[in-house]
Amino acid sequence: MRIGILAVQGDYEAHARMLDRLGADYFFVRTAADVARADAMILPGGESTTMLKFLQEERLEAPLRALALRGGAFLATCAGAILLAREIRSPAQWSMGLMDIAVTRNAYGRQLASEVRHAPSQLQAEPLEMVFIRAPLIEQIGPQVEVLASDGGRPVLVRQGKMLVATFHPELTGDTVV
Repeated sequence: MRIGILAVQGDYEAHARMLDRLGADYFFVRTAADVARADAMILPGGESTTMLKFLQEERLEAPLRALALRGGAFLATCAGAILLAREIRSPAQWSMGLMDIAVTRNAYGRQLASEVRHAPSQLQAEPLEMVFIRAPLIEQIGPQVEVLASDGGRPVLVRQGKMLVATFHPELTGDTVV
C-alpha cells in the first residue's frame, strides 16, 4: 500500500514519524501527481483555512476526490477532519464534503486550552490516549458513520467506509492503535 501524507502545512512530519515507528512506507504529497500515486492518504492537523486554500490553488481537490472514488483510504486528524467534513461551522467554510459529518472549528478552545485526555474506544480494551489541540467538534454524523470513540458523549473518532476521522492527534501519542 502506498500511503501519501499531505505535506503542505501542519503536523505532517509527526505522522511520518509514527509511520516510521510502524515500519510503513509513505511519501509526502504536494502535487496532483503525488496524489495519483497514493492508495491511502493522511490529512494531518494544521490550519484548515490555509490547507483548503492550498488544495484549491494547487488543484489537489479533484485528485483527492478521485482517490476516494477509486476506494482509497483516508486518515484525517484534527484539521484534516475539517477538510473531509460535509459541513463546517463557526465560521462556515468550504470543504471537500467527502464524509457525512458536520464539525465546528476550534470547539475545544484556544491552543493554550489544549490537553491530553483518555477515553474508551471500540479499538482496544485500554482507554485511548487523545491529544486535543484547538480541535474541531463533530456535531452531527450521518447514518453511514460509525462512532469508534467518544469523549464526554461527543464523537472524537469516526469511520465511514475507508475514511477514518479523529478530532484529536493520535500521531502525538505513544499509542499506535489509530
